[in-house]
Amino acid sequence: MHRARLLRSTPFRLALTFSLLFILAFLVAGLITYQVLKRELAHALDASVRETYSVVSSTYFSNDLEDLVAAVNTYSGLNSSEDQIFLLLNSKGERIAGNVRALDVRDGLSTVRAADFALKGDDRIRIQAGNIGDNRLIVGQSYAETDDFERIALVSFTWASGVIVALAFSGGALLAGRAQRRLDGIEKTMIEVSGGDLSGRIPLSGNGDDIDVVSTHMNRALDRLSALVEGMRQVSADIAHDLKTPLNRLKMIIEQAMQQSERGEDVREFLLDARTESDRINATFEALLRISQIEAGARKTRFRPIDMMSVMDSVAEIYRDVAEDNGQSLCFQSQSAAPCLVNGDHELLTQLFVNLVENAITHCPPGTLITMSLTMTDDGAVAAVADNGPGIPIEERDLVFRRLYRLDKSRTTPGSGLGLSLVKAIADLHAAVVTLEDQRPGLGVKLRFPVDTTL
Repeated sequence: MHRARLLRSTPFRLALTFSLLFILAFLVAGLITYQVLKRELAHALDASVRETYSVVSSTYFSNDLEDLVAAVNTYSGLNSSEDQIFLLLNSKGERIAGNVRALDVRDGLSTVRAADFALKGDDRIRIQAGNIGDNRLIVGQSYAETDDFERIALVSFTWASGVIVALAFSGGALLAGRAQRRLDGIEKTMIEVSGGDLSGRIPLSGNGDDIDVVSTHMNRALDRLSALVEGMRQVSADIAHDLKTPLNRLKMIIEQAMQQSERGEDVREFLLDARTESDRINATFEALLRISQIEAGARKTRFRPIDMMSVMDSVAEIYRDVAEDNGQSLCFQSQSAAPCLVNGDHELLTQLFVNLVENAITHCPPGTLITMSLTMTDDGAVAAVADNGPGIPIEERDLVFRRLYRLDKSRTTPGSGLGLSLVKAIADLHAAVVTLEDQRPGLGVKLRFPVDTTL
């Protein structure tokens, strides 16, 4: 079953295709090489025959045949293996010297069989023939050595082809199997996710190839999906838990108003309380909806270059008097006189700093110093809102970003527990990293916005 699936898989088909292309390329290259080698050996044989013919014929002088006969007989005597032939004929075609019988051949280079000269075997012989005075000289060399070289080359190429074919198919199958196992890992993870298990992640090989890149992005998408689903579960539970009290309070107000109305008494005060309570509930749901819209990324279409210094300065200017009325002080510090541009949504960034400042004002006692600061670094803009108030316990710092989560000590103050959740959603939309730091005493909220090279 697994083997049949591998044979149908895309990695195997790609590996098979590339293996066939590689083998075809090797065969074509080998064939061309073989033909070139064969041609060069033929040219070398022709050159050797011509050179031997030239050396022998150079011993002849006009009307002096003895030196030529001696040279032919000498060369004939030195060749005992019959790889070379030498033949000297007179004007009548009779053999004067040489190691083969007389044979009439055309002038120049030609190829004959060994049997034509009454030699053993069926080897081919390359000969050079021409007239020397009234005589005819024939010099030849067997193709035996050339054929041996060609045979060795052909056998070597055949064995190499076999090895290449075996390596190509085995290597292709190995790579295809490895790729298929990684795809199986992706499939297994997707099956687990579709079955409701959002904890599964695609295993990475660590070599940084395209499958790892895709798997990394898919894992990030699964992290995001898991966070959203967990957020939905947490929101559902928190809504059921935290909104139960105001809804019960609203019900009690309405019941009291009905009792007052039955007795004919004025219910205006109860109706005002009911309207206040319903406005508070509506504000909570509007904040939840706003956070969901921000997390969905719908507001990114409104992004444009925003001067962070201007945004923070405006918020500080508006809330400075509010802090003073609460017995606190608010100041804004910036280490750069130049504009600090960030690609974002002006309204959302304003809302972010408003929430942070309002949190500090609401949850800190009189005499607290609230500081807003902006610093430019090589990595981007770092904005911070810090105070020297009571701060947040370390064990609860990761929980305060949850929707509707409130510290026990802050449940007596107005609020829905969505302020920092909205801050986190806006920061994530702007690719900013939010960290909570201990000011000893107090709390510091630091936001690190990335550099936008397009600005």
